[in-house]
Amino acid sequence: MLIASFNCNSVRARMPVLKRWLADTSPDFLCLQETKVVDGDFPVDEFLESGYNSVFMGEKSYNGVAIISKTKPDSVFHGFDGKGSDEGTRLIAVKSGKINIVNTYIPQGTAPDSEKFQYKLHWFERIKELFDSRYKKSDILIWVGDFNVAPEPIDVHNPKRLLGSVGYHPEEHRALASVKEWGFTDIFRKHTPDGGNYSFWDYRVKDGVARGLGWRVDHIWGTSKASDKSVRSWIDVEPRLWEKPSDHTPILAEFNF
Repeated sequence: MLIASFNCNSVRARMPVLKRWLADTSPDFLCLQETKVVDGDFPVDEFLESGYNSVFMGEKSYNGVAIISKTKPDSVFHGFDGKGSDEGTRLIAVKSGKINIVNTYIPQGTAPDSEKFQYKLHWFERIKELFDSRYKKSDILIWVGDFNVAPEPIDVHNPKRLLGSVGYHPEEHRALASVKEWGFTDIFRKHTPDGGNYSFWDYRVKDGVARGLGWRVDHIWGTSKASDKSVRSWIDVEPRLWEKPSDHTPILAEFNF
């Protein structure tokens, strides 16, 4: 089974990239963040043409999450309340057989001295509470998405200069580590111990991909029953080099389920 995560930065703008990538890669599940579209305008039919079902919740111009899959999930859970009224455009979860997938678009945080940064830290507390209340550590649970945090020095291109920036801040590291302690393994890092592997390059940085000026803020984590079945994990840089790309690129993990 192949599971992927991709901050597409507008699903409608990225449909040419998505269709090409799905045809080339054929994941079983693709979790999208920043779809930036109201539900009535989500490109359901275009994904069906590519062989995929869609579950989603979005809003105009901001946020939005979706999970597209080759088979329809058994159940769908939106937001912290399950119905989507509480952060439904930032959190979506599905269950397919014994496999649970939680897809999140964690708030960016703006600046360390801002209220939005505190909101981001609180978000990590809330997602940990969700895992505690809704799942067991013995479940096959895969948590993916744009976490908006690079956890380790090898996850940013200049850790000394960037330390203290949003996305690479000690308070964020502690908050994310607390969720990890619930029972997760960083599946990408399990299979790829080397640095220099990034999933995001700022549009504003000229030749950022070629110069290696990236961040690894997109993740695939899993409980032990998921991690133990993981075969490999990688970041596919190619879509970031195509015409009209997202500023992120897909991260993938293969499992022997």
